[in-house]
Amino acid sequence: MNNNEVMLTPTEWNVMECLWESFPKTGREACEYLSSSVGWTRSTTLTMLKRMSDKGYIRCEEKDGVKVYSPLIKREDAVISETRSFIDRVYKGSVSMLISHLTQKQALSKDEIDELYEILRKAEEKK
Repeated sequence: MNNNEVMLTPTEWNVMECLWESFPKTGREACEYLSSSVGWTRSTTLTMLKRMSDKGYIRCEEKDGVKVYSPLIKREDAVISETRSFIDRVYKGSVSMLISHLTQKQALSKDEIDELYEILRKAEEKK
């Protein structure tokens, strides 16, 4: 699976955040985490774990008769994919339009401006 092309649903993000926080997790640990963080029932959590395992997003292994789950997708890859999709959908692929809108609505600190300049300098060096 190419992790750069994964598009997680909001529900799938909940499961992935659970596993990215620490893994491997048993089904019981995932149920407890998702019950406290989003109010899911045991049944909902186990259904999502099964579906996401079937999709190849997470690994399910049995150890000593207990199912344990681990992510097969890196958080960074999911974030990049989600960000790319958002920019394409909302800003027609224009990163400059995104930055322009962000800076029009929110004042940036000197440190944030310096950080943006550094990001742009590094991007220019790559070209």
